[in-house]
Amino acid sequence: MADREDNVTVPEFSSLLQMDPYLKTYEKDFKRRYDLLQKRLFELEEAEGGFDQFTRSYKTFGVQRQPDNSLFFKEWAPAAEALFLTGDFNGWDKFSHPYTKKDFGKWELILPPKHDKSPAVDHHTKLKVVVHTKEGERLYRISPWAKYVNREEKSVIYDWVHWDPPQPYNQVHPRPAKPTSLRIYEAHVGIASPEGKIASYTNFTNNVLPRIKDLGYNCIQLMAVMEHAYYASFGYQITSFFAASSRYGTPDELKELIDVAHSMGIVVLLDVVHSHASKNTEDGLNHFDGSNSCYFHSPPRGEHKLWDSRLFNYSSWEVLRFLLSNLRWWMEEYRFDGFRFDGVTSMLYHHHGIGSGFSGDYSEYFGLQVDEDSLVYLMLANHILHTLYPDCITVAEDVSGMPALCRPVEEGGLGFDYRLAMAIPDKWIQILKELKDEDWNIGNITHTLTNRRYGEKCIAYAESHDQALVGDKTLAFWLMDKEMYTNMSSLIPMNPIINRGIQLHKMIRLITHGLGGEGYLNFIGNEFGHPEWLDFPREGNNQSYHYARRQFNLVDMDHLRYCQLYAFDRDMNRTEDKYGWLAAPPAYVSAKHEEDKVIVFDRANVVFIFNFHPNKSFQGYRVGVEVPGKYKIKLDSDMVQYGGHGRLDHGTEFFTEAQPFNGRSNSILVYIPCRTAIVLANEEIDYCY
Repeated sequence: MADREDNVTVPEFSSLLQMDPYLKTYEKDFKRRYDLLQKRLFELEEAEGGFDQFTRSYKTFGVQRQPDNSLFFKEWAPAAEALFLTGDFNGWDKFSHPYTKKDFGKWELILPPKHDKSPAVDHHTKLKVVVHTKEGERLYRISPWAKYVNREEKSVIYDWVHWDPPQPYNQVHPRPAKPTSLRIYEAHVGIASPEGKIASYTNFTNNVLPRIKDLGYNCIQLMAVMEHAYYASFGYQITSFFAASSRYGTPDELKELIDVAHSMGIVVLLDVVHSHASKNTEDGLNHFDGSNSCYFHSPPRGEHKLWDSRLFNYSSWEVLRFLLSNLRWWMEEYRFDGFRFDGVTSMLYHHHGIGSGFSGDYSEYFGLQVDEDSLVYLMLANHILHTLYPDCITVAEDVSGMPALCRPVEEGGLGFDYRLAMAIPDKWIQILKELKDEDWNIGNITHTLTNRRYGEKCIAYAESHDQALVGDKTLAFWLMDKEMYTNMSSLIPMNPIINRGIQLHKMIRLITHGLGGEGYLNFIGNEFGHPEWLDFPREGNNQSYHYARRQFNLVDMDHLRYCQLYAFDRDMNRTEDKYGWLAAPPAYVSAKHEEDKVIVFDRANVVFIFNFHPNKSFQGYRVGVEVPGKYKIKLDSDMVQYGGHGRLDHGTEFFTEAQPFNGRSNSILVYIPCRTAIVLANEEIDYCY
């Protein structure tokens, strides 16, 4: 590391502007953003000794056990009149243990060890911060830095529970290398069981990780891990940012989950919510010190009208300390490998994306509507993460299409590795809702799958948790709906609805995988066509867990067709692992034939052929290929084990003719049945990538 660790490389806006000359108009904006970042980094070095030290503040705030077993407590509560510590350790005495006021709104307290030299607060006992306000109120609060919170079975409010186990779990497996091709399994621990209950970290480790490994995913994106009081919020109303949700088990059990994933060569991303926070006061950050601001902007700027939540003040020094240390905590303590940042669109703009349809006009991404405080926070977060952890992966959930979101900060970008290709699942849902098969617009499908910013990596997905939630339907449900309850047996002939659904489910996923991005994502259960939506227990459904589960038992029944979809998803990932198309430059689309409903493209010297026509098969169909040689089928959606009809002979060898076709130097003749996708590879190429 250089002497001045915080310095970013000299900016190279020219490469960004050469890549997209339309951004030249906004060169001053990029320079201003970059200068603001540099100013922050300089301030961190001057005031805190650099970002490395600053982002380790989780080691000084909250509660820390010292070498002599004394306990050091520290909080930031600028509006408080006085702070006290109470809990099981002092019989809940509200006044016996006052904090001492320090500069800049800080408060500190030291508890010496007990007579037997053990800590004054025992592991797994309850604590509370008592905040006295200038108005004379007495508030009971959980430390914002609490590492574990729990809730009694019949209680509504979470408790701060001191977490200091005598023998903490020791992670032993090294982090795997950053995958070249990112294949993400988006998962939620609580629903990862067929049983109608909240599933555990241990269940996930023992029963789900082996499936993920078998399926060929090399990355897990864990949702709803940061503690949230309301289960049905899907983890998007965070109350305790440093606490792994206790509803699934203990911090040690989460550490074991990640350790075992690492032993399988799988990296783990955390879905991090720094875009907003729960409005809860007794077990959240809101009104922590009695004021309406503290960690947040004062209303109205500090309130998100649609989400009914609080918005962080990213210009505040202590908020930066809190959020950046939060990222560092999850990387260091739990050894996550990176983050999917939720709600980035809301962070980037003062309007939070509310009532703003993004047309792609560049003026929408610059000017007064952009919240440069939060934009610089994201630049700062990405710069720090990628400096300290070169293999760290960051993914942005941004619907606006902000240019340079996934370019390095030294180019004036925001520094993310990937963005979610959010238009793709919306397109598939729209097609299945609104169009007959014969009316599918092949050119429009291709455009949606390929329409991404050059030089900025995308995660493509046909559906994610958003499409699985109640109010929408999964692709499998859009395709087959109630037929899935009665006609998914392979012991009976497929009816037309099941036949169509099985074939299109595979094709939609494969074309998204091959054409849509530089990474691929699947939501837990969707790989096998999970038959139902996702709905968490709430008042509206009588607190039912019936839809808050994943029925993996369906895959294990050989006579049901779910295992056929599972097998296709597995082999799709394994085929990509061999040929590496996600890591290759974008595909060359050589055919998008509206009447035939055929799409042909090549990527990484692999040829993809899709026939979406509901009933027309084509014999001797000419397909353009670039590299001459002998091609063979490597993946075939029509194979019987995938629920297909077995119409293709896999012994067939396709020899190229020196006949240019559709912009490719050579061509071959293939048989491509209706509603079938095939992947061909050149037998004469060494595909080690």
